[in-house]
Amino acid sequence: MMNSLTRFSSRVENYAKYRPGYPARVVSILKSECGLTESSKIADVGSGTGILSEMFLRKGNPVFAIEPNTPMRLFAEQALKEFPTFVSIDGTAEATTLESRSVDFITAGQAFHWFDREKAKLEFKRILKPEGWLVLLWNERRIDSSPFLRDYENLLLRYGTDYEKVRHENVASEIEEFYAPATFTLESVDNVQHFDFEALKGRTCSASYTPEPGSSNFEPMIAELEEIFNTRNSNGVVDFEYDTRIYYGHFAT
Repeated sequence: MMNSLTRFSSRVENYAKYRPGYPARVVSILKSECGLTESSKIADVGSGTGILSEMFLRKGNPVFAIEPNTPMRLFAEQALKEFPTFVSIDGTAEATTLESRSVDFITAGQAFHWFDREKAKLEFKRILKPEGWLVLLWNERRIDSSPFLRDYENLLLRYGTDYEKVRHENVASEIEEFYAPATFTLESVDNVQHFDFEALKGRTCSASYTPEPGSSNFEPMIAELEEIFNTRNSNGVVDFEYDTRIYYGHFAT
């Protein structure tokens, strides 16, 4: 498996442009259930190109965006430079560089499955304030809710380099252990993206498990992707449907 710290380096532009954001309902849930306010300090761990960080920055939150991948971190620094409460940090889930008991929330959007869970748990306990909250989020693509999504899943199973190994669903059973001895609540919110073919191609190429240009499987994958699109589109558009999974709980410190 390619090093998790570098496997997105060549996919930054596609990642930033075509990966889904998070529904506004996420913030509403964290406000009502976790007491999130504009002054809550957030460590966004594995912040990537800043997709989740931006949602909190727009609400005025101080956000420490912790990202070890240099191209992704530099992209976020440029994209989010207008926000005065944005702090970019070259760090990891296992070594954030933050001060002990310094943040009210730790968030991880589409990132927890890359962490060394044992080391990350120790680091999260160290930086989180007493009664602080841990929030893990995923935009979980539906794989069987439409003919298009079924065809797309089969394409990934055929062409994905290590798709079945790195799917984030593989760590679902470890989430309970990570929160223990505390517990968590899981809520799910609908999310959707609408793609023409070029956007669909960009979304596919943003995934770390798809072949890259120059690979022997890249052109065959794109040709099949176009065939699927031509068969399944409606008025020139296909829908990526997601369940946005929000795991939140007090993280025992």
